Amino acid sequence: MRHSLLVIVTAVFCFSSISQAELVILELADGYSIKGEILQQKRNAYYVDLGYSIVQIPEDAVLSVVTVTGEIPAMSQLESGTLFSESNDRRPQTVSELVSEFGEGVVLIETSTGLGSGFFIHGDGYLITNEHVISGDTEIKVTVFEEAKSEGKELQRSLYEDVEIISVSSEWDLALLKIKNSDKSFKALPIGSGGELDQGQRVFAVGSPLGFERSVSEGIVSLKNRVMKGRLLIQTTAEINPGNSGGPLLNLYGEVVGVNNLKIVAFGAEGLGFSIPAEMVKLFIENRDAFAFDPRNPNNGFRYNKPPNASLDLNDDQ
Repeated sequence: MRHSLLVIVTAVFCFSSISQAELVILELADGYSIKGEILQQKRNAYYVDLGYSIVQIPEDAVLSVVTVTGEIPAMSQLESGTLFSESNDRRPQTVSELVSEFGEGVVLIETSTGLGSGFFIHGDGYLITNEHVISGDTEIKVTVFEEAKSEGKELQRSLYEDVEIISVSSEWDLALLKIKNSDKSFKALPIGSGGELDQGQRVFAVGSPLGFERSVSEGIVSLKNRVMKGRLLIQTTAEINPGNSGGPLLNLYGEVVGVNNLKIVAFGAEGLGFSIPAEMVKLFIENRDAFAFDPRNPNNGFRYNKPPNASLDLNDDQ
C-alpha cells in the first residue's frame, strides 16, 4: 500500500537552509510515483511538499528522483505498460492553438474499402480508431501530417504501410493499431475524462470527412451520456461525417474526450454527432489483451457467427 511508505507530517516545518525547492518526481519501491517539491533531505528521508500537505518518504523507499522541467508528466506516463497519457495542469486554449499543437497526432487511415481517421496515444506509434474503419481488412495505410522540414512548405505527408492490428472490438467499435518498424516519435494526444464534460461545453472534432484531410469542426456537448442501442455515447453538435470516424473529439484543454463514431442523417437532421466516451477508450486500452486481434480471423478479431435458427412449420403434415 502507498501509505506504508509515506508518513504524513502534521507539524509546521521551517527549513531556513533551503535556498530553492525542486519540483521532482519520485519513483517509489511499491510501484507508485509521487510529484512535488523537495523541501529538505535529512535523517534518511525526503520531505516533499505536495501542495496540500507535506509527506516524509524514507530514503530506502525511493528508487529514483527526476527533476521536472517544463510540463509535468502525468502518472499514467510513468506506470509500466500504460500506452496512453493524461494531461496535467493544462490551461484552456483556442481551437487554433490546439490544432497547431496536436494536429500532427491526428492521422488519415486508408484501407482497400475506404477512409477514416485516427489519433496517436503513444509516441511509439500506437493509435486508436473505430473498428468499422478497418473492418474486414488487414492491409492498412496510415498518413501522418507533419510540419515541413524545408521552408515554403506548410506540411509534409508521411505514409506508413506496415501497420499492425493489436486489439479490436466490434461491440465497442474500437481498434488499437501500431505503426511498425519506425524509429520516429509520434505526437501523442492526451486522453481526458468524459466525466468532466458539461452540457453546453465547447468541443471540436479533427479528421478527414469524405477524405478532406485535416478538417476541424467545432460544436458543443448536447448530452454527455446518450444511450443508443445499449451503448453510451457523447452527443455533440460538432459536424461528424463519413471519414471523421475514429478521429478525436477534444475539449479546449487539448484532451481527447471521445472518439468520433457516427451521426444521424434521417429526416434531414443536422448537428447530431456521437462519440465514444474517453472512459471507454481507456478501458479498451487497459484491457487490450482481452480484445487481442486474431490474425486467423482477419475480419473482426474474436467474433463468432450465431448458428442459424431452426424453423418449425406446424402445418407441415409430412
